[in-house]
Amino acid sequence: MILSAQRRAVWALALGQMLGYACIYYVFAALVLAWHQDLGWDKAVLASGPTIAIVLSAVLAPVFGRLVDRGQGVRLLWGGAALGALALVLLARINTIPAYLAVWAVIGLAQGASLYEVCFAYLIRRLGPDARSAIIKVTLVAGLASTLAFPAAAVLVGAWGWRGAVGVAAAAMAVLVVPLNLWGARTIRATTIAATLASSADDRAALHRALRLPTFWLLALAFALSALNHWMVVNLALPVFQAQGASQGMAVLAASMIGPAQVAGRLVLMGAHARVSSRRVAGLTIAASLVASALLWAAGIAVPLILAYAVLQGAAVGVVTILRPVMIAELLGQAGYGAIAGVIYIPSLLAGAAAPVVGALVLSWAGVGALMGFSVVLLVLMGLVVVALPRGPGSGDAGQGPNG
Repeated sequence: MILSAQRRAVWALALGQMLGYACIYYVFAALVLAWHQDLGWDKAVLASGPTIAIVLSAVLAPVFGRLVDRGQGVRLLWGGAALGALALVLLARINTIPAYLAVWAVIGLAQGASLYEVCFAYLIRRLGPDARSAIIKVTLVAGLASTLAFPAAAVLVGAWGWRGAVGVAAAAMAVLVVPLNLWGARTIRATTIAATLASSADDRAALHRALRLPTFWLLALAFALSALNHWMVVNLALPVFQAQGASQGMAVLAASMIGPAQVAGRLVLMGAHARVSSRRVAGLTIAASLVASALLWAAGIAVPLILAYAVLQGAAVGVVTILRPVMIAELLGQAGYGAIAGVIYIPSLLAGAAAPVVGALVLSWAGVGALMGFSVVLLVLMGLVVVALPRGPGSGDAGQGPNG
């Protein structure tokens, strides 16, 4: 009975993450054209909003991580979702650029408190070595967020305009995400052995110990390289695909396949996670991304290879999302996980924020070939970093799961 309730709770958090990402993360990509047409603001100004949110969530990631360590995970998950609902209500009413940017700062707080990083930290804190399976389930469902957000936004904007669409997203956050996060997190807390609460001194001690380890810095670098590689291409997917000869229809099709491919990658990992170590999965993921980059470069000769790129790259990044929290816990231990992961995530979040600018500069200066060459360099560096990782607590050999 306890395990059954716990499984339902994990799926509730998974659904909450999917809806949360659809409402407060993909809202920009889904509505940016509608905002540009209605408000007449430059796209660079509009893009400044989510950039503010990403930077703020990155800066506050260690704070939210420490709060999870101190037993505040339930409050963060439902409180962040409630804050997201409020932010969307305000977003639906904005008419000035300062108000728009201020609302995105609030959205950044909501993202940092209620999305993946806090959810993963909470699952690792409560479930320990069994968290990997739960994290796979959460990301499996949450990977459908973009698949939900874009068509839903198109229908709602057509029916009620962008303000109405944002209002529906606010209602979904308040009526669905808040109770899903609250019930799911509370149920997991009630069905697991109480974890020892970390004090402020415990947080600082665990983080200081981790900061002295090469593993900490190698993991931070690997995740940052992965984020920069993925987002510098994906944020420019349509112009890159069309530059390689794809029609607009094929470019849109390829871009739309990346999200479902993430789910497919996670399904494969879900079936094999007990038999393959995280280190080996990381190596296979890097190899898949390298092949994907080569396919995108070769698409200049055979355009349909763009579709293969979308599948491989999407599957790879879907697996990386799972590997981040799992490898931190396996290689650095679970003590002070929230505080440690919060700091490790900062470079990757900032790399993701900078990726569109870096990608655009490389693309405009030297073209798609140079962009793919830069992608290969990033991936090779990431591979070298993974090879250099020492073995830490819980890192098993090939053929073993996270329990070693």
